[in-house]
Amino acid sequence: MSKRLTGILTPIIAVLLGIIVGTIIMLASGYNPVDAYTALWNGAFGETYYVGEVIRQFTPYILAGLAVAFAFRVGLFNIGVEGQFIVGWLASVWVGVSFDLPRVIHLPLAILAAMVAGALWAFIPGFLKARFRVHEVIVTIMMNYVALHTTNYIIRNVLAAKSGDKTEQIHESASLRSEFLQSITDYSRLHWGIIIAIVCCIIMWFLLERTTRGFELRAVGFNQHAAHYAGMSVNKNIILSMLISGAFAGLAGAMEGLGTFGYAAVKGGFTGVGFEGIAVALLGANTSLGVFFSAILFGILEVGALNMPLEAGVPNELVSIIIALIVFFVASSYIIRIFLDRFSKKEVK
Repeated sequence: MSKRLTGILTPIIAVLLGIIVGTIIMLASGYNPVDAYTALWNGAFGETYYVGEVIRQFTPYILAGLAVAFAFRVGLFNIGVEGQFIVGWLASVWVGVSFDLPRVIHLPLAILAAMVAGALWAFIPGFLKARFRVHEVIVTIMMNYVALHTTNYIIRNVLAAKSGDKTEQIHESASLRSEFLQSITDYSRLHWGIIIAIVCCIIMWFLLERTTRGFELRAVGFNQHAAHYAGMSVNKNIILSMLISGAFAGLAGAMEGLGTFGYAAVKGGFTGVGFEGIAVALLGANTSLGVFFSAILFGILEVGALNMPLEAGVPNELVSIIIALIVFFVASSYIIRIFLDRFSKKEVK
């Protein structure tokens, strides 16, 4: 069996195994899995509004997944996507409420602010990794908490509206919302961010697969010592990869700040989008196309799960269990690959 076919089948089998084990858990808990999955399907595709919400949900997942996947392709594990997502969200809203400019200037400026904020937040662990060989996992995890509490302080003390726990609504000139997209999806919160997410998938693919810089980044990810011996700057590529990864994460924050909500609010905890991005990247095998389809699956599960308690009486936490099982089986993909290799050998005989 070819390596490419194995790479395609592995995540599919992981998803199926997650659903099967989830079904067993439902049966053991006294729930009807047929009713549960029917309710999930209806909650994602039963109405045009739900379809719009699914697309709106997986838009930031695509960008968060790209952020994790890009760093991983260069041999780095960016656990700080959540923090970069949060600062990107705040930066985009800050520009959105602080200036009153023509839309052709204001919206790109707000999006750029989110990308720069996310990139700068990722620069710190990237620099520490390159200069002092400090492990990026530890630094990025700590940076998540710094981002959460720093943005909360800024919202409360600098940008807060009269309510004191959120900013003013951004100006219409900085908004990603679309009356056209909302009208064709029964007035869901769907916005133009999905186009940006798709373009970013293409950009990541082109950069890594069709450019000299992308070849260097991937070479560093494969073997830093060999890349250094070949004359490539390992430290420079580490920092660059974290900057690009952070820019994707900050852009994901802009999807929420400029599209879904239009403001930034004080958060009692992490949003979870950055951490979902890790699962999306793992399931998508750290490729732009894989991340795109993986994000769609996660968006369907997240939105469809909201209908499960209403229609089938099944707690939507079971979807979280299924997602965790899918990630578990993806992480155990080595076992799946062994099974596929043995199966292919039997077929040859």
